[in-house]
Amino acid sequence: MEEINENQEQNIIRIDIVNKVRENIINDEEIFDLAELFKVFADSTRMKIICALKEKELCVGEIAFITNTTQSAISHQLRVLKQAKLVKYRKEGKVVYYSLDDEHVNEIVMKGREHIEEV
Repeated sequence: MEEINENQEQNIIRIDIVNKVRENIINDEEIFDLAELFKVFADSTRMKIICALKEKELCVGEIAFITNTTQSAISHQLRVLKQAKLVKYRKEGKVVYYSLDDEHVNEIVMKGREHIEEV
C-alpha cells in the first residue's frame, strides 16, 4: 500500500454520492435568486427596517425616526425591500404604511438570530 505524504492531495471521488448531490441540489437560476435575496439582507439599514416592521406597521417618517436615517434613504431602502418582495405597503389617505410581506420574512430573521446566538 502506497503511503500518502502530507503534500499530496488525495483525490477520491465517490461518484454515486456526487451524482445523488447533483440530482438534489437546486438549479443555478434558483441559486442565483437565493444569493440575490440574501444580498438584500446584507445591509444593516435594511435589517433595521425589517426588524422595526417585524414589530409594527410603520410609515416612512416613523421608520426614519426609529433608524435615525433620512426619509429619502429609507424610501430608497424600502424600494429595494419591495422589489425583493420582503415588504408590502398600503395607503391610508396620503400616508403609506409598510409591513413585512409575509411570515417567511420574520422566520428568516429569527433563524438568522438563532444562528448568531449559537456562536
